[in-house]
Amino acid sequence: MKKILVAFVAILLIVGIRANAVDMVIDAKNQSFSEAENKIKFDGDVVVSIDELKVEGNSADVSMTKKQELDTATFYDKPYAYEIKKNKKREVKANILKVSLITKVVKAEGDTQSIVFDGKIPIIVINADSQEYDSKSGIMKADGSVTIQYKEIETFSNHATIVTDKGGDLKNIILIGNARVKEQNNESFADKFEYNPATEILTATGNTTSNAIMEGGDKLVLKSHYQVYDKRQNIFNASGNVNVWFQDYYAVGPKITFYPDKTTGKPNEIYFNGRSSISQGVRTIYADKIRMILDPKDFHATGNTRTVIKNIGSGNNDSGMSLGL
Repeated sequence: MKKILVAFVAILLIVGIRANAVDMVIDAKNQSFSEAENKIKFDGDVVVSIDELKVEGNSADVSMTKKQELDTATFYDKPYAYEIKKNKKREVKANILKVSLITKVVKAEGDTQSIVFDGKIPIIVINADSQEYDSKSGIMKADGSVTIQYKEIETFSNHATIVTDKGGDLKNIILIGNARVKEQNNESFADKFEYNPATEILTATGNTTSNAIMEGGDKLVLKSHYQVYDKRQNIFNASGNVNVWFQDYYAVGPKITFYPDKTTGKPNEIYFNGRSSISQGVRTIYADKIRMILDPKDFHATGNTRTVIKNIGSGNNDSGMSLGL
Protein backbone atom coordinates (compact mmCIF):
# COMPACT_ATOMS: atom_id res chain seq x y z
CA MET A 1 0.00 0.00 0.00
CA LYS A 2 2.83 2.42 0.81
CA LYS A 3 4.37 2.00 -2.65
CA ILE A 4 1.01 2.74 -4.23
CA LEU A 5 0.52 5.98 -2.35
CA VAL A 6 4.06 7.30 -2.69
CA ALA A 7 3.85 6.83 -6.45
CA PHE A 8 0.42 8.46 -6.45
CA VAL A 9 1.78 11.58 -4.77
CA ALA A 10 4.76 11.60 -7.15
CA ILE A 11 2.38 11.75 -10.10
CA LEU A 12 0.75 14.93 -8.81
CA LEU A 13 4.09 16.42 -7.85
CA ILE A 14 5.35 16.36 -11.42
CA VAL A 15 2.83 18.98 -12.47
CA GLY A 16 3.81 21.23 -9.56
CA ILE A 17 6.25 24.11 -9.81
CA ARG A 18 9.67 23.26 -8.42
CA ALA A 19 11.02 25.15 -5.43
CA ASN A 20 14.13 26.05 -7.42
CA ALA A 21 13.78 28.70 -10.13
CA VAL A 22 13.39 27.21 -13.60
CA ASP A 23 12.42 28.52 -17.01
CA MET A 24 8.96 27.89 -18.43
CA VAL A 25 8.95 27.63 -22.22
CA ILE A 26 5.66 27.75 -24.14
CA ASP A 27 5.46 26.81 -27.83
CA ALA A 28 2.25 27.18 -29.84
CA LYS A 29 1.04 28.03 -33.34
CA ASN A 30 -0.59 31.21 -32.04
CA GLN A 31 -0.07 33.40 -28.99
CA SER A 32 -1.98 36.51 -28.00
CA PHE A 33 -2.64 38.77 -25.04
CA SER A 34 -6.15 39.85 -24.01
CA GLU A 35 -5.95 43.04 -22.01
CA ALA A 36 -9.67 42.87 -21.16
CA GLU A 37 -9.30 39.38 -19.67
CA ASN A 38 -5.73 40.00 -18.55
CA LYS A 39 -4.66 36.65 -20.02
CA ILE A 40 -1.94 35.34 -22.30
CA LYS A 41 -3.58 32.89 -24.71
CA PHE A 42 -2.01 30.02 -26.63
CA ASP A 43 -3.69 28.07 -29.39
CA GLY A 44 -2.72 25.12 -31.61
CA ASP A 45 -0.22 22.40 -30.66
CA VAL A 46 0.58 23.98 -27.31
CA VAL A 47 3.65 22.53 -25.59
CA VAL A 48 4.78 23.82 -22.20
CA SER A 49 8.16 22.77 -20.80
CA ILE A 50 9.13 23.28 -17.17
CA ASP A 51 12.44 21.58 -16.46
CA GLU A 52 11.76 17.86 -17.26
CA LEU A 53 7.99 18.31 -17.25
CA LYS A 54 6.03 18.72 -20.48
CA VAL A 55 2.37 19.60 -20.91
CA GLU A 56 0.72 19.20 -24.31
CA GLY A 57 -2.71 20.42 -25.39
CA ASN A 58 -4.71 22.19 -28.05
CA SER A 59 -5.18 25.42 -26.10
CA ALA A 60 -4.04 27.12 -22.92
CA ASP A 61 -3.97 30.47 -21.20
CA VAL A 62 -2.05 32.11 -18.38
CA SER A 63 -3.93 34.62 -16.25
CA MET A 64 -2.16 37.64 -14.79
CA THR A 65 -2.60 39.46 -11.49
CA LYS A 66 -3.24 43.21 -11.30
CA LYS A 67 0.50 43.58 -10.73
CA GLN A 68 1.07 41.75 -14.03
CA GLU A 69 2.48 38.69 -12.30
CA LEU A 70 1.78 35.18 -13.59
CA ASP A 71 -1.21 33.70 -11.76
CA THR A 72 -2.70 30.45 -13.12
CA ALA A 73 -1.84 28.38 -16.18
CA THR A 74 -4.92 26.56 -17.51
CA PHE A 75 -4.78 23.85 -20.18
CA TYR A 76 -7.95 22.89 -22.07
CA ASP A 77 -9.22 20.17 -24.42
CA LYS A 78 -7.85 17.09 -22.65
CA PRO A 79 -4.24 18.14 -21.96
CA TYR A 80 -1.51 15.61 -21.36
CA ALA A 81 1.26 16.16 -18.79
CA TYR A 82 4.23 13.84 -18.50
CA GLU A 83 7.74 13.49 -17.13
CA ILE A 84 10.36 10.89 -18.04
CA LYS A 85 13.29 10.05 -15.77
CA LYS A 86 15.53 7.16 -16.71
CA ASN A 87 13.15 4.24 -17.34
CA LYS A 88 10.22 5.73 -15.42
CA LYS A 89 7.42 7.75 -17.00
CA ARG A 90 4.68 9.55 -15.12
CA GLU A 91 1.68 11.05 -16.88
CA VAL A 92 -1.54 12.89 -16.05
CA LYS A 93 -4.58 13.24 -18.32
CA ALA A 94 -7.69 15.33 -17.70
CA ASN A 95 -10.27 17.48 -19.46
CA ILE A 96 -8.76 20.56 -17.85
CA LEU A 97 -5.47 21.04 -16.00
CA LYS A 98 -4.84 24.11 -13.81
CA VAL A 99 -1.50 25.06 -12.28
CA SER A 100 -1.42 27.97 -9.83
CA LEU A 101 1.94 29.70 -10.15
CA ILE A 102 1.28 31.57 -6.88
CA THR A 103 -0.28 29.07 -4.45
CA LYS A 104 1.50 26.08 -6.06
CA VAL A 105 -1.81 24.18 -6.20
CA VAL A 106 -2.33 21.80 -9.12
CA LYS A 107 -5.85 20.82 -10.19
CA ALA A 108 -6.83 18.17 -12.72
CA GLU A 109 -10.53 18.28 -13.59
CA GLY A 110 -12.83 15.94 -15.51
CA ASP A 111 -12.07 12.27 -16.17
CA THR A 112 -8.64 12.54 -14.58
CA GLN A 113 -6.19 9.69 -14.95
CA SER A 114 -2.67 9.34 -13.55
CA ILE A 115 -0.33 6.55 -14.60
CA VAL A 116 3.19 5.50 -13.63
CA PHE A 117 5.09 3.38 -16.17
CA ASP A 118 8.15 1.22 -15.70
CA GLY A 119 9.38 1.09 -19.27
CA LYS A 120 6.18 0.41 -21.22
CA ILE A 121 4.45 -1.45 -18.38
CA PRO A 122 1.90 0.55 -16.33
CA ILE A 123 2.60 0.08 -12.61
CA ILE A 124 -0.10 2.27 -11.13
CA VAL A 125 -3.34 3.69 -12.55
CA ILE A 126 -5.42 6.29 -10.65
CA ASN A 127 -8.78 7.57 -11.89
CA ALA A 128 -11.05 10.23 -10.38
CA ASP A 129 -13.39 13.02 -11.41
CA SER A 130 -10.84 15.50 -10.07
CA GLN A 131 -7.43 15.53 -8.41
CA GLU A 132 -5.72 18.36 -6.53
CA TYR A 133 -2.30 18.73 -4.94
CA ASP A 134 -1.17 21.56 -2.65
CA SER A 135 2.63 21.57 -2.64
CA LYS A 136 2.78 23.94 0.36
CA SER A 137 0.67 21.83 2.73
CA GLY A 138 1.65 18.48 1.19
CA ILE A 139 -2.03 17.51 0.91
CA MET A 140 -3.42 15.78 -2.17
CA LYS A 141 -7.17 15.29 -2.67
CA ALA A 142 -9.02 13.15 -5.20
CA ASP A 143 -12.79 13.36 -5.52
CA GLY A 144 -15.51 11.48 -7.35
CA SER A 145 -15.33 7.76 -8.16
CA VAL A 146 -11.72 7.48 -7.00
CA THR A 147 -9.94 4.25 -7.96
CA ILE A 148 -6.33 3.22 -7.42
CA GLN A 149 -4.95 0.08 -9.06
CA TYR A 150 -1.54 -1.45 -8.30
CA LYS A 151 -0.84 -5.00 -9.49
CA GLU A 152 -3.50 -7.12 -7.70
CA ILE A 153 -4.57 -4.31 -5.34
CA GLU A 154 -7.50 -2.02 -6.06
CA THR A 155 -9.08 0.71 -3.93
CA PHE A 156 -12.42 2.45 -4.48
CA SER A 157 -13.87 5.47 -2.68
CA ASN A 158 -15.82 8.69 -3.14
CA HIS A 159 -12.94 10.76 -1.81
CA ALA A 160 -9.25 10.26 -1.02
CA THR A 161 -6.84 12.47 0.93
CA ILE A 162 -3.08 11.94 1.02
CA VAL A 163 -0.73 13.87 3.33
CA THR A 164 3.03 14.10 2.74
CA ASP A 165 5.84 15.74 4.70
CA LYS A 166 8.20 18.41 3.35
CA GLY A 167 10.45 15.75 1.88
CA GLY A 168 7.57 14.26 -0.07
CA ASP A 169 7.37 11.11 2.08
CA LEU A 170 3.92 9.77 2.80
CA LYS A 171 2.45 10.49 6.25
CA ASN A 172 -1.16 9.44 5.91
CA ILE A 173 -3.90 8.38 3.49
CA ILE A 174 -7.65 8.49 4.01
CA LEU A 175 -10.36 6.93 1.87
CA ILE A 176 -13.87 8.21 2.60
CA GLY A 177 -17.32 7.26 1.35
CA ASN A 178 -18.28 3.81 0.08
CA ALA A 179 -14.65 2.81 0.46
CA ARG A 180 -13.41 -0.59 -0.64
CA VAL A 181 -9.98 -2.23 -0.70
CA LYS A 182 -9.59 -5.38 -2.79
CA GLU A 183 -6.66 -7.77 -3.24
CA GLN A 184 -7.26 -10.85 -5.37
CA ASN A 185 -10.24 -12.64 -3.75
CA ASN A 186 -10.09 -10.68 -0.48
CA GLU A 187 -11.87 -7.37 -0.01
CA SER A 188 -12.93 -4.98 2.74
CA PHE A 189 -15.65 -2.34 2.89
CA ALA A 190 -16.02 0.64 5.24
CA ASP A 191 -17.23 4.21 5.47
CA LYS A 192 -13.61 5.24 6.02
CA PHE A 193 -10.13 3.73 5.69
CA GLU A 194 -7.01 5.35 7.12
CA TYR A 195 -3.45 4.13 6.55
CA ASN A 196 -0.32 5.16 8.47
CA PRO A 197 2.85 4.10 6.59
CA ALA A 198 5.12 4.73 9.60
CA THR A 199 3.32 2.10 11.67
CA GLU A 200 1.91 0.12 8.70
CA ILE A 201 -1.50 0.08 10.37
CA LEU A 202 -4.73 0.17 8.35
CA THR A 203 -7.85 1.32 10.21
CA ALA A 204 -11.43 0.90 8.98
CA THR A 205 -14.40 2.61 10.65
CA GLY A 206 -18.14 2.62 10.07
CA ASN A 207 -20.08 -0.33 8.66
CA THR A 208 -16.94 -2.37 8.17
CA THR A 209 -17.06 -5.73 6.40
CA SER A 210 -14.11 -7.95 5.50
CA ASN A 211 -14.43 -10.94 3.18
CA ALA A 212 -11.44 -13.27 3.12
CA ILE A 213 -10.78 -16.52 1.29
CA MET A 214 -8.91 -18.75 3.71
CA GLU A 215 -6.14 -21.23 2.94
CA GLY A 216 -8.54 -24.11 2.24
CA GLY A 217 -10.73 -22.01 -0.04
CA ASP A 218 -13.53 -21.36 2.47
CA LYS A 219 -14.89 -17.84 2.87
CA LEU A 220 -14.72 -15.96 6.17
CA VAL A 221 -16.95 -12.90 6.62
CA LEU A 222 -16.38 -10.41 9.44
CA LYS A 223 -18.59 -7.43 10.22
CA SER A 224 -18.12 -4.83 12.95
CA HIS A 225 -18.08 -1.10 13.65
CA TYR A 226 -14.28 -0.83 13.78
CA GLN A 227 -11.39 -2.88 12.36
CA VAL A 228 -7.60 -2.49 12.56
CA TYR A 229 -4.95 -4.45 10.67
CA ASP A 230 -1.33 -4.37 11.88
CA LYS A 231 0.68 -5.47 8.84
CA ARG A 232 4.00 -5.83 10.70
CA GLN A 233 2.62 -8.24 13.28
CA ASN A 234 0.00 -9.71 10.93
CA ILE A 235 -2.66 -9.21 13.62
CA PHE A 236 -6.24 -8.12 13.00
CA ASN A 237 -8.51 -6.51 15.62
CA ALA A 238 -12.21 -5.71 15.43
CA SER A 239 -14.65 -4.21 17.93
CA GLY A 240 -18.23 -3.06 18.17
CA ASN A 241 -20.89 -5.71 17.53
CA VAL A 242 -18.49 -8.15 15.89
CA ASN A 243 -20.09 -10.87 13.73
CA VAL A 244 -18.08 -13.73 12.19
CA TRP A 245 -19.27 -16.34 9.69
CA PHE A 246 -17.10 -19.33 8.75
CA GLN A 247 -18.49 -22.56 7.29
CA ASP A 248 -21.25 -23.60 9.75
CA TYR A 249 -19.90 -21.37 12.55
CA TYR A 250 -21.56 -18.08 13.45
CA ALA A 251 -19.96 -16.13 16.31
CA VAL A 252 -20.85 -12.82 17.95
CA GLY A 253 -18.94 -10.72 20.47
CA PRO A 254 -17.93 -7.19 21.47
CA LYS A 255 -14.26 -7.55 20.53
CA ILE A 256 -11.95 -9.98 18.71
CA THR A 257 -8.27 -10.43 17.91
CA PHE A 258 -7.32 -12.51 14.86
CA TYR A 259 -3.86 -14.13 15.17
CA PRO A 260 -1.76 -15.94 12.57
CA ASP A 261 -0.72 -19.57 12.94
CA LYS A 262 2.77 -19.75 14.48
CA THR A 263 3.92 -22.27 11.86
CA THR A 264 2.30 -21.09 8.62
CA GLY A 265 1.95 -17.40 9.44
CA LYS A 266 -1.60 -17.49 8.01
CA PRO A 267 -4.56 -16.08 10.01
CA ASN A 268 -6.02 -19.02 11.92
CA GLU A 269 -7.10 -18.22 15.51
CA ILE A 270 -9.81 -15.77 16.56
CA TYR A 271 -10.09 -14.76 20.23
CA PHE A 272 -13.40 -13.29 21.42
CA ASN A 273 -13.16 -11.09 24.52
CA GLY A 274 -16.23 -10.11 26.53
CA ARG A 275 -19.53 -11.94 26.67
CA SER A 276 -19.68 -13.77 23.34
CA SER A 277 -21.46 -16.64 21.63
CA ILE A 278 -20.73 -19.19 18.95
CA SER A 279 -23.40 -21.17 17.11
CA GLN A 280 -23.16 -24.38 15.12
CA GLY A 281 -26.40 -25.85 13.87
CA VAL A 282 -28.94 -25.95 16.72
CA ARG A 283 -26.28 -25.45 19.41
CA THR A 284 -25.21 -22.06 20.78
CA ILE A 285 -22.49 -21.64 23.44
CA TYR A 286 -22.20 -18.45 25.50
CA ALA A 287 -18.99 -17.58 27.38
CA ASP A 288 -16.81 -14.74 28.64
CA LYS A 289 -14.06 -15.82 26.26
CA ILE A 290 -14.07 -17.95 23.11
CA ARG A 291 -11.14 -19.21 21.10
CA MET A 292 -12.15 -20.10 17.53
CA ILE A 293 -9.72 -22.14 15.41
CA LEU A 294 -10.20 -22.35 11.65
CA ASP A 295 -7.82 -25.21 10.72
CA PRO A 296 -8.37 -27.75 12.12
CA LYS A 297 -11.81 -26.34 12.88
CA ASP A 298 -12.45 -26.20 16.62
CA PHE A 299 -13.37 -23.82 19.43
CA HIS A 300 -12.89 -23.49 23.20
CA ALA A 301 -15.21 -21.51 25.51
CA THR A 302 -14.24 -20.41 29.04
CA GLY A 303 -15.83 -18.33 31.80
CA ASN A 304 -19.49 -18.71 32.81
CA THR A 305 -20.29 -20.95 29.87
CA ARG A 306 -23.85 -21.80 28.91
CA THR A 307 -25.08 -24.08 26.13
CA VAL A 308 -28.48 -23.74 24.49
CA ILE A 309 -29.75 -26.45 22.16
CA LYS A 310 -32.88 -25.57 20.21
CA ASN A 311 -35.76 -27.86 19.24
CA ILE A 312 -34.48 -31.04 20.88
CA GLY A 313 -37.99 -32.49 21.31
CA SER A 314 -40.34 -33.86 18.65
CA GLY A 315 -42.69 -30.96 19.18
CA ASN A 316 -45.71 -33.27 19.77
CA ASN A 317 -45.58 -33.18 23.58
CA ASP A 318 -47.27 -30.03 24.88
CA SER A 319 -45.40 -30.23 28.17
CA GLY A 320 -41.97 -30.60 26.51
CA MET A 321 -39.43 -32.93 28.05
CA SER A 322 -40.31 -34.81 31.27
CA LEU A 323 -39.19 -37.75 33.33
CA GLY A 324 -42.32 -39.68 32.36
CA LEU A 325 -43.98 -39.20 35.78
